[in-house]
Amino acid sequence: MLRFALILSVLYVLFSIYGFQAFKTLFKSPIVHWAYLGIFSLVWFYFLYKLYIFKPGSPLQPGTAIAGGVFFSFMVLAFVLSCFMLLEDVFRLSVLGIGKLYDPTAAISSRRKFISTIGLGLAVLPFGALLYGMYKGKYNYKVLQYTMEFEDLPDAFDGYQITQISDVHSGSFDDRDKIAYGIDLINKQESDVLLFTGDMVNNETSEMEPWKDLFGKLKAKDGKFAVLGNHDYGDYKRWHENEQQNELLKKNNLEALKQLQKEMGFDLLLNESRYLEKNGSRIALIGVENWGKGGFKKAGDLQKAKAGIHKNDFKILMSHDPSHWEAEVIPDDYHYHLTLSGHTHGMQFGIEIPGWFKWSPVKWRYKQWAGIYEELGQYINVNRGFGFIGYPGRFGIWPEITVITLKKKSLT
Repeated sequence: MLRFALILSVLYVLFSIYGFQAFKTLFKSPIVHWAYLGIFSLVWFYFLYKLYIFKPGSPLQPGTAIAGGVFFSFMVLAFVLSCFMLLEDVFRLSVLGIGKLYDPTAAISSRRKFISTIGLGLAVLPFGALLYGMYKGKYNYKVLQYTMEFEDLPDAFDGYQITQISDVHSGSFDDRDKIAYGIDLINKQESDVLLFTGDMVNNETSEMEPWKDLFGKLKAKDGKFAVLGNHDYGDYKRWHENEQQNELLKKNNLEALKQLQKEMGFDLLLNESRYLEKNGSRIALIGVENWGKGGFKKAGDLQKAKAGIHKNDFKILMSHDPSHWEAEVIPDDYHYHLTLSGHTHGMQFGIEIPGWFKWSPVKWRYKQWAGIYEELGQYINVNRGFGFIGYPGRFGIWPEITVITLKKKSLT
Protein backbone atom coordinates (compact mmCIF):
# COMPACT_ATOMS: atom_id res chain seq x y z
CA MET A 1 0.00 0.00 0.00
CA LEU A 2 2.86 2.39 0.89
CA ARG A 3 4.59 1.72 -2.41
CA PHE A 4 1.32 2.24 -4.30
CA ALA A 5 0.70 5.56 -2.50
CA LEU A 6 4.26 6.71 -3.20
CA ILE A 7 4.04 6.02 -6.95
CA LEU A 8 0.68 7.79 -7.23
CA SER A 9 1.94 10.74 -5.20
CA VAL A 10 5.04 11.20 -7.36
CA LEU A 11 2.95 11.15 -10.55
CA TYR A 12 0.35 13.46 -9.05
CA VAL A 13 2.93 16.02 -7.92
CA LEU A 14 4.79 15.95 -11.25
CA PHE A 15 1.61 16.38 -13.30
CA SER A 16 0.29 19.08 -10.98
CA ILE A 17 3.46 21.17 -11.10
CA TYR A 18 3.89 20.82 -14.84
CA GLY A 19 0.20 21.48 -15.50
CA PHE A 20 0.47 24.57 -13.30
CA GLN A 21 2.42 26.21 -16.11
CA ALA A 22 -0.82 26.53 -18.10
CA PHE A 23 -2.50 28.37 -15.23
CA LYS A 24 0.47 30.70 -14.85
CA THR A 25 0.26 31.54 -18.54
CA LEU A 26 -3.51 32.16 -18.52
CA PHE A 27 -3.94 33.78 -15.11
CA LYS A 28 -1.57 36.37 -13.75
CA SER A 29 -3.35 36.78 -10.42
CA PRO A 30 -1.46 35.24 -7.45
CA ILE A 31 -4.86 34.39 -5.93
CA VAL A 32 -5.58 32.00 -8.81
CA HIS A 33 -2.11 30.50 -8.51
CA TRP A 34 -2.50 29.85 -4.78
CA ALA A 35 -6.02 28.51 -5.29
CA TYR A 36 -4.70 25.98 -7.82
CA LEU A 37 -1.90 24.85 -5.54
CA GLY A 38 -4.16 24.81 -2.48
CA ILE A 39 -6.92 22.74 -4.04
CA PHE A 40 -4.52 20.23 -5.58
CA SER A 41 -2.70 19.94 -2.24
CA LEU A 42 -5.90 19.41 -0.25
CA VAL A 43 -7.07 16.69 -2.63
CA TRP A 44 -3.69 14.97 -2.34
CA PHE A 45 -3.51 15.19 1.46
CA TYR A 46 -7.08 13.95 1.89
CA PHE A 47 -6.41 10.98 -0.37
CA LEU A 48 -3.25 10.10 1.59
CA TYR A 49 -5.18 10.39 4.85
CA LYS A 50 -7.85 7.98 3.60
CA LEU A 51 -5.15 5.52 2.52
CA TYR A 52 -3.42 5.88 5.89
CA ILE A 53 -6.51 4.97 7.92
CA PHE A 54 -7.53 2.21 5.52
CA LYS A 55 -6.93 -1.23 6.98
CA PRO A 56 -5.75 -3.78 4.39
CA GLY A 57 -8.29 -6.57 4.02
CA SER A 58 -11.21 -4.47 5.21
CA PRO A 59 -14.07 -3.45 2.86
CA LEU A 60 -13.47 -0.32 0.80
CA GLN A 61 -15.70 2.31 2.37
CA PRO A 62 -17.64 4.72 0.09
CA GLY A 63 -15.79 7.71 1.58
CA THR A 64 -12.42 6.21 0.69
CA ALA A 65 -13.60 5.40 -2.83
CA ILE A 66 -14.85 8.97 -3.31
CA ALA A 67 -11.53 10.37 -2.07
CA GLY A 68 -9.79 8.14 -4.60
CA GLY A 69 -12.18 9.20 -7.36
CA VAL A 70 -11.64 12.91 -6.71
CA PHE A 71 -7.88 12.37 -6.53
CA PHE A 72 -7.95 10.52 -9.86
CA SER A 73 -10.09 13.28 -11.44
CA PHE A 74 -7.58 15.96 -10.49
CA MET A 75 -4.72 13.77 -11.69
CA VAL A 76 -6.42 13.43 -15.09
CA LEU A 77 -6.87 17.21 -15.23
CA ALA A 78 -3.18 17.78 -14.47
CA PHE A 79 -2.09 15.01 -16.85
CA VAL A 80 -3.94 16.47 -19.85
CA LEU A 81 -2.56 19.93 -19.08
CA SER A 82 0.93 18.44 -18.78
CA CYS A 83 0.63 16.77 -22.18
CA PHE A 84 -0.10 20.12 -23.82
CA MET A 85 2.72 21.81 -21.90
CA LEU A 86 5.12 19.06 -22.93
CA LEU A 87 4.20 19.36 -26.60
CA GLU A 88 4.63 23.11 -26.43
CA ASP A 89 8.00 22.77 -24.69
CA VAL A 90 9.23 20.33 -27.32
CA PHE A 91 8.27 22.86 -29.98
CA ARG A 92 9.84 25.78 -28.07
CA LEU A 93 13.10 23.89 -27.50
CA SER A 94 13.23 22.82 -31.16
CA VAL A 95 12.79 26.41 -32.29
CA LEU A 96 15.45 27.48 -29.78
CA GLY A 97 17.89 24.86 -31.06
CA ILE A 98 17.42 25.98 -34.64
CA GLY A 99 17.71 29.63 -33.58
CA LYS A 100 21.00 28.98 -31.77
CA LEU A 101 22.53 27.83 -35.06
CA TYR A 102 22.12 31.36 -36.41
CA ASP A 103 22.16 33.45 -33.27
CA PRO A 104 24.01 32.19 -30.17
CA THR A 105 22.21 34.78 -28.05
CA ALA A 106 18.71 33.48 -29.00
CA ALA A 107 16.43 32.88 -26.02
CA ILE A 108 13.57 30.46 -25.58
CA SER A 109 10.20 31.88 -26.58
CA SER A 110 7.52 32.52 -23.99
CA ARG A 111 4.50 30.25 -23.67
CA ARG A 112 1.53 31.05 -25.86
CA LYS A 113 -1.84 31.63 -24.28
CA PHE A 114 -3.84 29.86 -26.94
CA ILE A 115 -1.99 26.55 -26.29
CA SER A 116 -2.75 26.80 -22.58
CA THR A 117 -6.35 27.75 -23.37
CA ILE A 118 -6.83 24.71 -25.60
CA GLY A 119 -5.13 22.48 -23.04
CA LEU A 120 -7.30 23.70 -20.19
CA GLY A 121 -10.46 23.47 -22.29
CA LEU A 122 -9.78 19.85 -23.22
CA ALA A 123 -8.58 18.92 -19.72
CA VAL A 124 -11.83 20.15 -18.18
CA LEU A 125 -13.88 17.70 -20.28
CA PRO A 126 -12.71 14.41 -18.68
CA PHE A 127 -12.30 16.18 -15.33
CA GLY A 128 -15.91 17.36 -15.35
CA ALA A 129 -17.13 14.00 -16.66
CA LEU A 130 -15.43 12.11 -13.84
CA LEU A 131 -16.84 14.42 -11.17
CA TYR A 132 -20.32 14.27 -12.71
CA GLY A 133 -20.05 10.49 -12.83
CA MET A 134 -19.50 10.42 -9.07
CA TYR A 135 -22.22 12.96 -8.31
CA LYS A 136 -25.00 11.78 -10.62
CA GLY A 137 -23.91 9.09 -13.04
CA LYS A 138 -23.50 6.12 -10.71
CA TYR A 139 -27.25 5.97 -10.03
CA ASN A 140 -28.44 7.14 -13.44
CA TYR A 141 -30.29 3.89 -14.14
CA LYS A 142 -31.28 3.13 -17.72
CA VAL A 143 -33.78 0.50 -18.85
CA LEU A 144 -32.54 -0.98 -22.14
CA GLN A 145 -35.15 -2.94 -24.05
CA TYR A 146 -34.49 -5.55 -26.72
CA THR A 147 -36.78 -7.77 -28.77
CA MET A 148 -35.14 -10.98 -29.94
CA GLU A 149 -36.66 -13.38 -32.44
CA PHE A 150 -36.00 -17.13 -32.64
CA GLU A 151 -37.49 -19.63 -35.06
CA ASP A 152 -37.47 -22.49 -32.55
CA LEU A 153 -38.86 -20.58 -29.57
CA PRO A 154 -41.80 -22.56 -28.15
CA ASP A 155 -45.09 -20.89 -29.07
CA ALA A 156 -46.08 -20.51 -25.42
CA PHE A 157 -43.06 -18.28 -24.82
CA ASP A 158 -43.84 -15.84 -27.63
CA GLY A 159 -43.71 -12.45 -25.87
CA TYR A 160 -41.95 -13.85 -22.78
CA GLN A 161 -40.12 -11.06 -20.96
CA ILE A 162 -36.81 -11.33 -19.12
CA THR A 163 -35.24 -8.72 -16.87
CA GLN A 164 -31.50 -9.05 -16.40
CA ILE A 165 -29.41 -7.23 -13.81
CA SER A 166 -25.75 -7.78 -13.06
CA ASP A 167 -22.80 -6.59 -10.98
CA VAL A 168 -24.59 -5.12 -7.98
CA HIS A 169 -21.37 -4.62 -5.95
CA SER A 170 -23.34 -3.73 -2.83
CA GLY A 171 -20.20 -2.84 -0.88
CA SER A 172 -19.89 0.34 -2.96
CA PHE A 173 -23.42 1.69 -2.34
CA ASP A 174 -23.83 4.95 -0.41
CA ASP A 175 -27.39 6.16 -1.10
CA ARG A 176 -30.34 4.08 0.11
CA ASP A 177 -32.97 6.21 -1.64
CA LYS A 178 -31.25 5.78 -5.02
CA ILE A 179 -30.98 2.03 -4.58
CA ALA A 180 -34.65 1.86 -3.59
CA TYR A 181 -35.48 3.78 -6.77
CA GLY A 182 -33.47 1.27 -8.83
CA ILE A 183 -35.25 -1.69 -7.22
CA ASP A 184 -38.62 -0.08 -7.91
CA LEU A 185 -37.60 0.52 -11.54
CA ILE A 186 -36.77 -3.17 -11.92
CA ASN A 187 -40.13 -4.22 -10.50
CA LYS A 188 -41.99 -1.78 -12.74
CA GLN A 189 -40.88 -3.82 -15.76
CA GLU A 190 -43.21 -6.61 -14.55
CA SER A 191 -41.15 -9.26 -16.32
CA ASP A 192 -41.89 -12.98 -16.33
CA VAL A 193 -38.50 -13.85 -14.89
CA LEU A 194 -35.61 -11.96 -13.24
CA LEU A 195 -32.05 -13.12 -13.91
CA PHE A 196 -29.04 -11.84 -11.96
CA THR A 197 -25.67 -12.58 -13.54
CA GLY A 198 -23.22 -12.26 -10.66
CA ASP A 199 -21.13 -10.04 -8.37
CA MET A 200 -23.57 -9.38 -5.55
CA VAL A 201 -20.72 -8.07 -3.37
CA ASN A 202 -17.20 -6.71 -3.69
CA ASN A 203 -15.74 -9.22 -1.25
CA GLU A 204 -17.79 -9.86 1.88
CA THR A 205 -21.31 -11.15 2.41
CA SER A 206 -21.76 -8.52 5.14
CA GLU A 207 -21.72 -5.83 2.44
CA MET A 208 -25.14 -7.02 1.27
CA GLU A 209 -26.76 -7.10 4.70
CA PRO A 210 -27.86 -3.42 4.75
CA TRP A 211 -29.51 -3.89 1.33
CA LYS A 212 -31.04 -7.31 1.91
CA ASP A 213 -34.54 -5.96 2.55
CA LEU A 214 -34.53 -3.88 -0.65
CA PHE A 215 -33.29 -6.64 -2.94
CA GLY A 216 -35.65 -9.05 -1.23
CA LYS A 217 -38.49 -6.96 -2.70
CA LEU A 218 -37.49 -7.84 -6.26
CA LYS A 219 -40.18 -9.93 -7.89
CA ALA A 220 -41.02 -11.74 -11.12
CA LYS A 221 -43.86 -14.07 -12.06
CA ASP A 222 -41.69 -17.13 -12.69
CA GLY A 223 -39.04 -16.42 -10.06
CA LYS A 224 -35.60 -14.93 -9.56
CA PHE A 225 -32.45 -16.79 -10.56
CA ALA A 226 -28.79 -15.97 -10.03
CA VAL A 227 -25.21 -17.10 -10.69
CA LEU A 228 -21.95 -16.19 -8.99
CA GLY A 229 -19.46 -13.62 -10.28
CA ASN A 230 -15.72 -13.45 -9.67
CA HIS A 231 -16.09 -11.05 -6.73
CA ASP A 232 -18.56 -13.28 -4.91
CA TYR A 233 -15.90 -15.85 -4.02
CA GLY A 234 -13.96 -13.44 -1.77
CA ASP A 235 -10.72 -14.00 -3.65
CA TYR A 236 -9.71 -10.32 -3.59
CA LYS A 237 -9.40 -10.14 0.18
CA ARG A 238 -6.85 -11.61 2.57
CA TRP A 239 -9.02 -13.13 5.30
CA HIS A 240 -6.27 -14.37 7.64
CA GLU A 241 -2.48 -14.57 7.77
CA ASN A 242 -2.63 -18.33 8.21
CA GLU A 243 -3.29 -19.92 4.83
CA GLN A 244 -5.50 -22.70 6.15
CA GLN A 245 -7.55 -20.27 8.22
CA ASN A 246 -7.72 -17.89 5.27
CA GLU A 247 -9.28 -20.58 3.06
CA LEU A 248 -11.74 -21.57 5.77
CA LEU A 249 -12.93 -17.99 6.33
CA LYS A 250 -13.26 -17.45 2.58
CA LYS A 251 -15.28 -20.63 2.22
CA ASN A 252 -17.56 -19.66 5.11
CA ASN A 253 -18.11 -16.24 3.55
CA LEU A 254 -19.17 -17.83 0.26
CA GLU A 255 -21.57 -20.19 2.02
CA ALA A 256 -23.05 -17.21 3.87
CA LEU A 257 -23.55 -15.39 0.56
CA LYS A 258 -25.31 -18.40 -0.92
CA GLN A 259 -27.62 -18.50 2.08
CA LEU A 260 -28.25 -14.77 1.91
CA GLN A 261 -29.23 -14.96 -1.75
CA LYS A 262 -31.64 -17.77 -0.87
CA GLU A 263 -33.17 -15.61 1.87
CA MET A 264 -33.66 -12.81 -0.66
CA GLY A 265 -35.60 -15.20 -2.87
CA PHE A 266 -32.95 -16.02 -5.48
CA ASP A 267 -32.51 -19.52 -6.84
CA LEU A 268 -28.73 -19.71 -7.18
CA LEU A 269 -27.61 -21.92 -10.06
CA LEU A 270 -24.25 -23.52 -9.31
CA ASN A 271 -23.37 -25.33 -12.53
CA GLU A 272 -26.93 -26.57 -12.83
CA SER A 273 -30.14 -25.98 -14.73
CA ARG A 274 -33.86 -25.39 -14.33
CA TYR A 275 -36.83 -25.52 -16.66
CA LEU A 276 -39.20 -22.58 -17.08
CA GLU A 277 -42.62 -23.95 -17.97
CA LYS A 278 -45.61 -22.33 -19.58
CA ASN A 279 -48.79 -23.87 -21.05
CA GLY A 280 -47.21 -27.28 -21.41
CA SER A 281 -44.01 -25.98 -23.04
CA ARG A 282 -40.65 -25.27 -21.45
CA ILE A 283 -37.32 -23.59 -22.01
CA ALA A 284 -34.06 -24.47 -20.28
CA LEU A 285 -32.29 -22.04 -17.95
CA ILE A 286 -28.66 -22.93 -17.32
CA GLY A 287 -26.36 -21.27 -14.80
CA VAL A 288 -22.60 -21.70 -14.53
CA GLU A 289 -20.28 -20.48 -11.82
CA ASN A 290 -17.71 -17.89 -12.81
CA TRP A 291 -15.47 -18.75 -15.75
CA GLY A 292 -13.19 -16.06 -17.11
CA LYS A 293 -10.07 -15.73 -19.24
CA GLY A 294 -7.02 -13.77 -18.22
CA GLY A 295 -6.47 -15.07 -14.70
CA PHE A 296 -10.09 -14.92 -13.51
CA LYS A 297 -11.61 -17.78 -11.57
CA LYS A 298 -12.65 -20.81 -13.59
CA ALA A 299 -15.19 -22.51 -11.34
CA GLY A 300 -17.74 -22.75 -14.15
CA ASP A 301 -18.47 -26.22 -15.52
CA LEU A 302 -20.65 -26.01 -18.61
CA GLN A 303 -20.76 -29.78 -19.10
CA LYS A 304 -22.04 -30.33 -15.58
CA ALA A 305 -24.51 -27.46 -15.88
CA LYS A 306 -26.08 -28.76 -19.09
CA ALA A 307 -26.28 -32.39 -17.95
CA GLY A 308 -29.95 -32.22 -17.04
CA ILE A 309 -31.26 -30.71 -20.28
CA HIS A 310 -31.85 -31.95 -23.82
CA LYS A 311 -29.85 -30.86 -26.84
CA ASN A 312 -32.94 -29.64 -28.69
CA ASP A 313 -34.27 -27.51 -25.81
CA PHE A 314 -34.45 -23.77 -26.23
CA LYS A 315 -31.64 -22.63 -23.94
CA ILE A 316 -30.79 -19.50 -21.96
CA LEU A 317 -27.36 -19.55 -20.32
CA MET A 318 -26.30 -17.35 -17.40
CA SER A 319 -22.50 -16.89 -17.25
CA HIS A 320 -20.97 -13.89 -15.50
CA ASP A 321 -17.88 -13.32 -17.64
CA PRO A 322 -18.48 -12.76 -21.40
CA SER A 323 -15.08 -14.24 -22.28
CA HIS A 324 -16.67 -17.62 -21.49
CA TRP A 325 -18.96 -17.24 -24.53
CA GLU A 326 -16.30 -17.43 -27.24
CA ALA A 327 -14.00 -19.73 -25.28
CA GLU A 328 -16.44 -22.50 -24.37
CA VAL A 329 -20.08 -21.70 -25.15
CA ILE A 330 -20.00 -21.20 -28.93
CA PRO A 331 -17.72 -24.22 -29.58
CA ASP A 332 -19.93 -26.49 -27.45
CA ASP A 333 -22.00 -29.14 -29.22
CA TYR A 334 -25.16 -27.66 -27.69
CA HIS A 335 -26.74 -24.58 -29.25
CA TYR A 336 -27.19 -21.85 -26.61
CA HIS A 337 -29.76 -19.44 -28.03
CA LEU A 338 -29.10 -16.64 -25.57
CA THR A 339 -26.26 -16.11 -23.08
CA LEU A 340 -26.53 -13.43 -20.42
CA SER A 341 -23.34 -11.96 -18.93
CA GLY A 342 -22.00 -8.88 -17.14
CA HIS A 343 -18.59 -8.37 -15.53
CA THR A 344 -17.15 -5.61 -17.75
CA HIS A 345 -19.23 -2.67 -16.39
CA GLY A 346 -18.40 -1.05 -19.73
CA MET A 347 -15.50 0.18 -17.58
CA GLN A 348 -18.06 2.67 -16.14
CA PHE A 349 -16.71 5.28 -18.54
CA GLY A 350 -17.18 5.84 -22.25
CA ILE A 351 -19.24 7.41 -24.99
CA GLU A 352 -22.48 5.89 -26.18
CA ILE A 353 -25.15 7.08 -28.60
CA PRO A 354 -27.77 4.30 -28.60
CA GLY A 355 -28.11 2.68 -32.01
CA TRP A 356 -25.23 4.67 -33.47
CA PHE A 357 -21.99 4.53 -31.54
CA LYS A 358 -20.47 3.11 -28.39
CA TRP A 359 -16.90 3.22 -27.14
CA SER A 360 -15.09 2.47 -23.92
CA PRO A 361 -11.44 1.59 -23.21
CA VAL A 362 -12.68 -1.81 -22.04
CA LYS A 363 -13.22 -2.79 -25.68
CA TRP A 364 -9.45 -3.38 -25.89
CA ARG A 365 -9.82 -6.06 -23.20
CA TYR A 366 -13.18 -7.64 -24.08
CA LYS A 367 -14.51 -8.25 -27.57
CA GLN A 368 -18.05 -8.47 -26.18
CA TRP A 369 -18.28 -5.71 -23.59
CA ALA A 370 -21.77 -4.14 -23.70
CA GLY A 371 -25.04 -4.98 -25.43
CA ILE A 372 -26.08 -7.69 -27.89
CA TYR A 373 -23.65 -9.73 -30.01
CA GLU A 374 -24.30 -12.65 -32.38
CA GLU A 375 -22.18 -15.48 -33.71
CA LEU A 376 -23.25 -18.69 -35.44
CA GLY A 377 -26.88 -17.95 -34.65
CA GLN A 378 -26.15 -17.68 -30.92
CA TYR A 379 -26.55 -14.43 -29.00
CA ILE A 380 -25.03 -12.86 -25.92
CA ASN A 381 -26.12 -9.80 -23.98
CA VAL A 382 -23.44 -8.15 -21.85
CA ASN A 383 -25.15 -6.10 -19.15
CA ARG A 384 -23.32 -2.88 -18.18
CA GLY A 385 -23.97 -3.51 -14.49
CA PHE A 386 -26.29 -2.17 -11.82
CA GLY A 387 -23.58 -1.00 -9.42
CA PHE A 388 -19.99 0.18 -9.51
CA ILE A 389 -16.60 -0.64 -8.04
CA GLY A 390 -13.21 1.10 -7.93
CA TYR A 391 -14.06 4.43 -9.52
CA PRO A 392 -17.16 5.46 -7.52
CA GLY A 393 -19.12 6.71 -10.50
CA ARG A 394 -20.18 6.27 -14.11
CA PHE A 395 -20.10 8.52 -17.11
CA GLY A 396 -21.46 7.66 -20.56
CA ILE A 397 -21.83 3.99 -19.62
CA TRP A 398 -24.79 4.17 -17.26
CA PRO A 399 -26.07 1.53 -14.81
CA GLU A 400 -28.30 -0.85 -16.69
CA ILE A 401 -31.52 -2.79 -16.30
CA THR A 402 -31.95 -5.03 -19.35
CA VAL A 403 -35.40 -6.09 -20.53
CA ILE A 404 -35.45 -8.74 -23.26
CA THR A 405 -38.67 -9.85 -24.96
CA LEU A 406 -38.52 -13.22 -26.71
CA LYS A 407 -40.53 -13.50 -29.91
CA LYS A 408 -41.36 -16.38 -32.19
CA LYS A 409 -39.82 -15.63 -35.57
CA SER A 410 -42.19 -16.10 -38.48
CA LEU A 411 -41.01 -18.58 -41.12
CA THR A 412 -42.78 -16.68 -43.91
